[in-house]
Amino acid sequence: MNKCFIPVNEPLLNGNEKKYLIECIDTGWISSEGYFVKKFEDKFSEYLGCNEGIAVASGSGALDIAVKALKIGPNDEVIVPTFTIISPVQSIIRAGAIPILIDSDPITWNMNVTLIEAKITPKTKAILVVHIYGLPVDMEPILELCKKYNLYLIEDAAEMHGQTYNGRLCGSFGDISIFSFYPNKHITTGEGGMIMVYDHDLANRCRKLRNLAFEINCRRFIHKELGWNYRMTNLQAAIGLAQLENIQNHIEKKRWIGTTYNKYLKDITKFQLPQQRTPYAENIYWVYGLMAETEEISEKAQKFLNKNGIGTRPFFWCMHEQPIFKDMGFFRNEVYPNAEKMARNGFYIPSGLGITKDQIKHVVDVLKSF
Repeated sequence: MNKCFIPVNEPLLNGNEKKYLIECIDTGWISSEGYFVKKFEDKFSEYLGCNEGIAVASGSGALDIAVKALKIGPNDEVIVPTFTIISPVQSIIRAGAIPILIDSDPITWNMNVTLIEAKITPKTKAILVVHIYGLPVDMEPILELCKKYNLYLIEDAAEMHGQTYNGRLCGSFGDISIFSFYPNKHITTGEGGMIMVYDHDLANRCRKLRNLAFEINCRRFIHKELGWNYRMTNLQAAIGLAQLENIQNHIEKKRWIGTTYNKYLKDITKFQLPQQRTPYAENIYWVYGLMAETEEISEKAQKFLNKNGIGTRPFFWCMHEQPIFKDMGFFRNEVYPNAEKMARNGFYIPSGLGITKDQIKHVVDVLKSF
């Protein structure tokens, strides 16, 4: 790799991460039984204003548990955006349920909430919201629909650590909400995730499913249902706790990255910049995305940037165009034009918490030279 290569993401580990990891090693508590797991759960719950947090091995694992904990199963329908990472739809399908897809808003890049009600049927059991890239989904209409039709709300806030909707933190709206702590997130544990709930019984069910569905108050190693080993380790939780202590600094850094790019790229042509704000939120710039005018420009720009030592990553690919789901018979003849354009024309440039101002200037200079 080019020594001057600027990756899409570089995490920032400049707090108590090393101190807490050394404590794990010195005490010998490195598994999921360690002290930091419960402390991270409690502190994250306190931060979100939710009653209980359940730390897990990944955001995808959190979604698997969320769907099963709500007893969503065969023939149930779950409304979900087509423009997302595969994890939410994968969890729905593996539960035997049916994902019902929604096209995107071309400005915010989130699901178009005005299209949801028309797709609600007697089989609909939940709406699974996925906040995309930096701006939250418009939640008020969704909350009204969930109340009107008695639907569960699953909130995927994997990319929204610290983001708010009308002043309320994302990840605090759902009957079950989930987070991811992958290295490109505002809080990372390397791999890992968190489930957030208000209901104590639901929280205990999530804990049970996280831990191979071991029965509570029953002889160990006797199982009445199937769960997963989705436990978070004490080592991961130690890093997560240190990261959480710096969340406000991370949010400020992300917004600085976004506004710096906005300033330098304001006159660029052939690319749509991220929407800076909506009536309910200011962009938190989980990633800094660009939408090219055409797929050809997008592909050429990414190749040019990569050739010049700058990492890029394409936008998500739509769920209705995923080969695996087509092979399974899902989404036949479905078309979602806004999401399809985003998937083909969009990509993001380096915007990790470790990026410097000089690196941003270099990315901008190369992009402008393209």
